[in-house]
Amino acid sequence: MDNHNHPQKKEVINRMSRIIGHAESIKSMCVEGRECSEILIQISAVKAALNNVGKIILQDHINHCIVEAIENKDEKALENLNEAINKFVK
Repeated sequence: MDNHNHPQKKEVINRMSRIIGHAESIKSMCVEGRECSEILIQISAVKAALNNVGKIILQDHINHCIVEAIENKDEKALENLNEAINKFVK
């Protein structure tokens, strides 16, 4: 989202801040020697949160960048989108 003005930018930044805080708390849980099952549950929550942020970014990308790329007949943008989707859904 570098140099892009996407409508969801603030939401993405806020969600990422929460995810970073959550990841730090998982690290603390490891340091404290908390139960493995508790840690795994929290890791699962962070993974789900990251996936949700990815979906928001993908939607913004399609609705703004790709629409603009199609209008400008920019086939490289579509290739980049396909590559990003392939990596995102792994």
